[in-house]
Amino acid sequence: MTLRWWPAPDLQAAVETWLGQLADEQRRSANTVAAYRRDVEDFLGFLSEHEGKEPDLAVLATLSVRDVRAWLACRAADGYARSSTSRALSAVRVFFRHLEREGVPVSSALSLVRGPRTPRGVPRPLSQGQARAVVDLDRRSAGAPDWVARRDTAVLLLLYGCGLRIGEALGLDRADAPAADGGLHSLMITGKGGKQRLVPVLPVVAEAMADYLAACPHRLEPGDPLFVGVRGRRLQPRPVQQTMARLRGALGLPASATPHALRHSFATHLLAGGGDLRTIQELLGHASLSTTQRYTDVDEAGLMAAYTAAHPRAN
Repeated sequence: MTLRWWPAPDLQAAVETWLGQLADEQRRSANTVAAYRRDVEDFLGFLSEHEGKEPDLAVLATLSVRDVRAWLACRAADGYARSSTSRALSAVRVFFRHLEREGVPVSSALSLVRGPRTPRGVPRPLSQGQARAVVDLDRRSAGAPDWVARRDTAVLLLLYGCGLRIGEALGLDRADAPAADGGLHSLMITGKGGKQRLVPVLPVVAEAMADYLAACPHRLEPGDPLFVGVRGRRLQPRPVQQTMARLRGALGLPASATPHALRHSFATHLLAGGGDLRTIQELLGHASLSTTQRYTDVDEAGLMAAYTAAHPRAN
């Protein structure tokens, strides 16, 4: 929704202060802060049309349950997915809690409205064979320089071998690279909300990172980014996503085979191999065990598929 009236100066200043705290004090990523901004501005844009004037802080104290439900209904009519609206409602609630902590009077209507029910998504991992093919150096694009191919292999192995998010892998510095001495090393990863976790690094992953560093034409100091682009700057997600897109075509993989699917594959394959949920939760950096439990649904689906295919009376 496009804002018809921009919020009054007091509300605009409150939004900017809140977003600044998210970025500086809570160390939220730029993408997360941008998403919060979009969602709150969508709500304020609705209020401007709903009230027929520019909203200010005083308006937030007079909101009714009916007003909030009208916003949710407006998003539904505009074709927003339920998951998107649920996230937007959560973002506005976070903003209101911030205002309360600052002593600004706000309505309790948001806490009285239930968000749209969202279907519980099941992760779509790759099979073990597909994951091995993706991280196979020999399958890199023939047109890419050798060091770029080795870099991409190291990044994809980090996602699959350590269960990292792509932003976590690309946020590593040169000093974080483990030694490729055949031993089991670990990485200290800073995840969502600045939460840190220790992740083991398999020797095959450390070797891939060492191969990339040996081939990299850029001289990387300890404080420099670990993964860089052709100009020596920190690698962005887009080239990794493009590599996965090429591999999908070359290997005949489904559209769900994204860099993040390698993280799903890490968790699913650990669970299938006997890993316990609590350990997988720690390795993934999930705040809630219920988030990790989604992988039990994937494993159960695999077991049922194998049963149906193998049992003589299944059909």
